[in-house]
Amino acid sequence: MIRVLLADDEELIRVAVAALLGLEPDLEVVAQAADGRGAVESALRHRPDVAVVDLQMPALDGLEVTAELTRVLPSCAVVVLTGRARPPHVQRALAAGAKGFLPKGSPGGALADVIRRVHGGGRYVDPGLAADALSMPECPLTQRELDVLRYAEPDVPVSLIARRLHLSPGTVRNHVTAILAKLRVGSRAEATAVARDNGWL
Repeated sequence: MIRVLLADDEELIRVAVAALLGLEPDLEVVAQAADGRGAVESALRHRPDVAVVDLQMPALDGLEVTAELTRVLPSCAVVVLTGRARPPHVQRALAAGAKGFLPKGSPGGALADVIRRVHGGGRYVDPGLAADALSMPECPLTQRELDVLRYAEPDVPVSLIARRLHLSPGTVRNHVTAILAKLRVGSRAEATAVARDNGWL
């Protein structure tokens, strides 16, 4: 039996996926979690062979769960199952250690097949998302600029961003200027919107 953990903050989806996988003779759902922190704790407690995690969850998101499980439980292969898949998410999930990436709109038996594949040492990325990921431009922002942009909501003062990131206000202003120039936008709000639309945040 392949032991599976499911992590999704939407209970209806989590229960439905568990029921679907329960019909497979070689798969057993041994644990479920409603948030990322619970997913990691359950994985350490139940030692599943495969963890199926949603991308967006409270406490820790799917990328953070993937990275943490890759570090603390490398025997557990991670499959990201999401309804909000964007090409940059695929790249970041694979970089974090995910072995599979699948949209929630996939055909019914696809998840079971992907679980078997990654358990056997293989990888799987939805072909449409993989093609889009290859054709997407890379994020033009540096990691530090992305850090600044995460805190740079329109009403957050530069001094507060500087304190949170342990930078000087002048350095934060320089980063914001560079971000606006690289993204060809006129405000922090526009920059954040562009970055989120492209999956960079």
